Amino acid sequence: METFDWDCKIRLSLFLIIVTVWGTISEQIRYSIPEEMQKGSFVGDTAKDLGLDIKELSDRGVRIISRGMKQYFALSLNSGHLYISERIDREEICGRLENCLLNFEIFVLDKVKLFAVEVEITDINDNAPSFPVEEVELKITETTGKGEHFLLPEAWDPDKGLNSLQSYQISKSKHFSLDVQTGVDGGKYAELVLEKLLDREEEKIHQLILTAADGGDPVKSGTVKIRIIVMDVNDNAPVFSQSVYKVDIMENVPVGFLVLTVNATDQDEGINSEVTYSFRKIEDKAAHIFQLDSGTGDISVVGNLDFEDSEIHEMEVQAQDGSGLSSRAKILLRVIDANDNAPQITVTSLRRGIIEDSLPETVIALINVQDRDSGVNGEITCTIPDNLPFRLQKSFDNYYSLETTRAPDREQISDYNITITATDQGTPPIKTILLQISDINDNAPVFQKPSYTAYVPENNPSGASVFSVKASDRDLDRNARVTYSILSSNLREVPLSSYISINSQTGAIYAQRSFDYEQFREFEVQVQAQDGGSPPLSSNVTVRVFILDQNDNAPRILYPSLRADSSALFEMVPRSAESGYLVTKVVAVDADSGHNAWLSYHLLQATEPTLFSMGLHTGEIRTARAFADRDAVKHRLVTLVKDNGQPPLSATVTLNLVFAENFQEALPEMSDQSGDSASQSDLQFYLVLALALISFLFLLTVTLAIVMKLRRSRNIPVLQCFGSDHYSKAGHGFPPNYCDGTLPYSYNLCLFLAGRFPPAPFSVFPMYLPPG
Repeated sequence: METFDWDCKIRLSLFLIIVTVWGTISEQIRYSIPEEMQKGSFVGDTAKDLGLDIKELSDRGVRIISRGMKQYFALSLNSGHLYISERIDREEICGRLENCLLNFEIFVLDKVKLFAVEVEITDINDNAPSFPVEEVELKITETTGKGEHFLLPEAWDPDKGLNSLQSYQISKSKHFSLDVQTGVDGGKYAELVLEKLLDREEEKIHQLILTAADGGDPVKSGTVKIRIIVMDVNDNAPVFSQSVYKVDIMENVPVGFLVLTVNATDQDEGINSEVTYSFRKIEDKAAHIFQLDSGTGDISVVGNLDFEDSEIHEMEVQAQDGSGLSSRAKILLRVIDANDNAPQITVTSLRRGIIEDSLPETVIALINVQDRDSGVNGEITCTIPDNLPFRLQKSFDNYYSLETTRAPDREQISDYNITITATDQGTPPIKTILLQISDINDNAPVFQKPSYTAYVPENNPSGASVFSVKASDRDLDRNARVTYSILSSNLREVPLSSYISINSQTGAIYAQRSFDYEQFREFEVQVQAQDGGSPPLSSNVTVRVFILDQNDNAPRILYPSLRADSSALFEMVPRSAESGYLVTKVVAVDADSGHNAWLSYHLLQATEPTLFSMGLHTGEIRTARAFADRDAVKHRLVTLVKDNGQPPLSATVTLNLVFAENFQEALPEMSDQSGDSASQSDLQFYLVLALALISFLFLLTVTLAIVMKLRRSRNIPVLQCFGSDHYSKAGHGFPPNYCDGTLPYSYNLCLFLAGRFPPAPFSVFPMYLPPG
């Protein structure tokens, strides 16, 4: 039960809040908390300590101002409590400082008042002692006398107080014991003491383990292996020229700078006098900054020195001879500050505008100025131009308030650009311009070029990016936010949005359709860049787009004209034609342009290849030799017209040539070839004619059959609806001589409606013949 209570106390001391409010002296609050607390842990009731009402915190505008460091704390406006917002590591923040303090201010806006807060970070046992190496090798001669001391590696624990290194222990050995010493700086180091003479023949190597422990609860420890090799006599250890080396070095020295050279001598000879150097004790930060040459003892800079990070670097150097005897020396490096940090200006409170009848000494802004340099390099002077109705008034520490000196007049000047200059006293002075107030939208976007030219291959995929424009605006924030749009184009045939669009944010131009070089070869668009100011400003630029031709059109043959079977009509060639006689010429065109439209003509097939030749670029077909009696009279030539594109496209035409002196001689040869097609055409004609005759005879037969049937049934009652007087003989429907029997015969047609009389399509009345 007692163990459980003790464990609870430990957990409470580490993870629960240990807050000590020591009072508000000169409006300063101080708290004390352990390191490594969780985010969101409670620090203190700041609202209560400051005497502020929780309900008014959000209205008053209370906030935390850090002094150029990470924001480790946050203030809750709902409860007024101060919480931890970032992990706090005491060793990382304060290093070897005895007291670790974090300072910041709490600013109350409506009161224009600052409250200083100081938080002390107490140490917890979160680091175990560690050695710089995992194993140490010592070489000891067998003649070494009892009581001889040998330096062992020193452990390092970044914690403070009881949590730091407290003791050393060594594994049991009949030959060795451990002697723990305390240095002038309070640090503990261990020495190995020979208690019994060594015998190389009995045991050549001894293995020991050195343990370093801290005083925390629970105790943390670290170990290192010690390997002891028994050797022959080496009775002189190396001796340094100085026991303590002190060096001053500027923080801005370049990498590779030689800091100093340590030197140790050994009075032995041979391998026993060869000295090697190594760091025996060095901090982690220093180990990344300094490098020791093991052979020469030169210590040089390999990292960046920073006075603001650490003013003093302390380390120990060990010199060891070839037989294992060693000695040590201390090095103290003091870093001298250089003016390498510009002043930093932080505006903690700022009014965006004031009314023109404001009283003098109206606070416009509260400004904090910091310089990480020290001494004269850290002394800062803040100024503003003299021709403004404002002044800088130092409040306290490094805080300035920007105040009015007289009531401003808006009708004279409506906006002020205030430049605050912070100058330190170093050489050379460094100035930082921090604040320019009240930006207005007085700069229009500017394109990178006065005009743009884009080249796009035809048959491009729809939606592909073809070009991009870029405009910049010298204003800030919203006034510099540029959007792009297309205003107009010189293409009137199609709507603008159907063939091109633009990304309003990036200025990338996209094709909305596939372009055709043969349809249009170039076009222009007007692109507008407009900022986000009020009122907005804009500028325009012309983008000229050229469509690049591709080989997407095959050659088209104009002459000779082709028939349905893609062959040309007959050409007659005189039998007496000599070599080089122009038989005909193939004429072709290509809708493409440039090299895609360069045409070449080739003779693919010929009845007699040696009889004809064809011009490669002219298309002219000529006789290659004179006509011989053994040559055929009729010839068939297949010609190819090919363009120069990649890949090339082509077209072919078949020519029929007849050698004859006149048309009558050539006609039989021409009719032979056309006979097949002519007979085919005649066959079709006769088939159609026969079908028409058969249809006509069938209709005639049906008509006669119906007439004959109706004549046999001339006395049908239903047809008596038409009397003899139904039509007047004098009517205009009959000729005047009807009574004389001049009309050979007549037909009367009576139609009946379905439903009233028996169905009959039609009836034919009896034929009346004249008397006799």
